[in-house]
Amino acid sequence: MKTFKLAAKPRTELGKKATKALRAQNLIPVVLNGGEIFDLPYAGTLKPGEKIVEIGNGKGLLTTDLTVSNDAVRKLVYTPDIFAIELDINGETRMAVLKDIQFQPVKDNILHIDLLEVNDKKPVSVEVPVKLEGHAEGVKAGGKLTLSMKKLRVKAIYTAIPERLVINVDNLGLGKTMQVGDLHFENLELMNAKNAVVCAVQLTRAARGAAAAAAK
Repeated sequence: MKTFKLAAKPRTELGKKATKALRAQNLIPVVLNGGEIFDLPYAGTLKPGEKIVEIGNGKGLLTTDLTVSNDAVRKLVYTPDIFAIELDINGETRMAVLKDIQFQPVKDNILHIDLLEVNDKKPVSVEVPVKLEGHAEGVKAGGKLTLSMKKLRVKAIYTAIPERLVINVDNLGLGKTMQVGDLHFENLELMNAKNAVVCAVQLTRAARGAAAAAAK
């Protein structure tokens, strides 16, 4: 994945009133999830913006409330590309990936962003764009190549996740499909249903007519 550098500041004032004031300043509230899991009670010292969320069995999860500027995230959000996000929080660097975005339903403004902290030991699950390459046999025979799944969900160490999942379709015949279970990528686990159709070569009228003529 490409790396996207993003400056963020700790957010200590929470609640609807504080959030509304942030948005009026063209800022977006952000929650950084996926931090270290601790035994409770927590014995360390929390940094500004950090809090412990109880997850049961005497364990707590560290999360961080942040703010980022609207302008700073445009190239992160409004793009088909995926990124490893290099967060700069008051000089401290933490790596993350985009987990979720909430938009205002009418104006489509960004209301809230959830990030997931990552490292080179714990696998994460993200959606990766699909790119087809090659010239399918079925297309040469008059069929039409269609892409049913523009993204696939993969699970891997974030450093092993590619910008695109490149699928070669040279051997895809007329009327044939390629399913998730047919695909294999090194160091990646595909999380979609194995029988989900990724792409296919569909019969066109011209191809049906040629096949019927050949059968006579």
